[in-house]
Amino acid sequence: MLPLEEYHRHFVTYLNQHSLRKEPVNLYAPIDYILHLGGKRLRPILTLMTADIFNGSFKAALDAALSIEVFHNFSLVHDDIMDDAPLRRGQSTVHQKWDLNTGILSGDAMLIMAYQLFENYPPQTFQTLVTLFSKTAIEVCEGQQYDIDFETRADVTIPEYLKMIEYKTAVLVGAAMKMGAIVAHAKPQDQNNIFNFGKNLGIAFQLQDDYLDAFGDMESFGKQVGGDIIENKKTYLYLKALEFSNERDKDVLKQLYSTAPKEGSAKIQTVKQVFISSGAAEATKQAIRDYTDKAFSDLESLQISDTKKQLLKDFGVQLMHRTV
Repeated sequence: MLPLEEYHRHFVTYLNQHSLRKEPVNLYAPIDYILHLGGKRLRPILTLMTADIFNGSFKAALDAALSIEVFHNFSLVHDDIMDDAPLRRGQSTVHQKWDLNTGILSGDAMLIMAYQLFENYPPQTFQTLVTLFSKTAIEVCEGQQYDIDFETRADVTIPEYLKMIEYKTAVLVGAAMKMGAIVAHAKPQDQNNIFNFGKNLGIAFQLQDDYLDAFGDMESFGKQVGGDIIENKKTYLYLKALEFSNERDKDVLKQLYSTAPKEGSAKIQTVKQVFISSGAAEATKQAIRDYTDKAFSDLESLQISDTKKQLLKDFGVQLMHRTV
């Protein structure tokens, strides 16, 4: 096993070897651009680490890790188009730097490239990886559609929200880990258990993201605090606040979330105060702990050493206490 920083270094080195400087430039330059904007590289690191955990070669998992990263960034390119977002990781989004049609076409090419990377594996491994990838990819699309639908619905429930983040975010984390297990030829039961570990950790990760968006430090979080509030996003915090609040505070929340999205520190402060006073903030932190604990319980049936289980637990704790 290597430190996480080493998996990150090996992955970035491999990514840099796949620079896309070829024709037509306006198809490949945007792909090269988005892939080299940085980011935590969480998913590919998990693929490499999982291959190591099941006594495989992490280097053999590099193509699967790159496929996951290409797909993740493909989804970001298209998400940014749907959101008309101007910035990604502090830089211009692809459709802003080039144009809308280029963003769509380059994104399409990235999805195809993600599949192509599996061709570097033997037939049986290829088939298993592609089957998992296809299932995951369609669920990510379903999650995105749920997210879009929720923007115009006033009756979103907490189970619906949890299903949305499971599909939009968490299944890709689970799939990243399962791919590492597949490449390492882990037993099917271990593959499924490590998927569940990653999925539950992914849900905790997204809930933590929701919490940090409201209560994180702007400098360490890396983006505007209160962005979800400005955009009227019905996050776990918001839904829990509606559940717990008195009628007056419910009306305040609903009224603030019915206005057109716009900058405003007064709105952010009022909403955050309701999140705290209603108990929604604390309930969200508890949900993060609960899903992290679910992830840890998935580890117990894995046929790996206690030392490796502890490494995975340490990683989960690190994610739960992150500030970015």
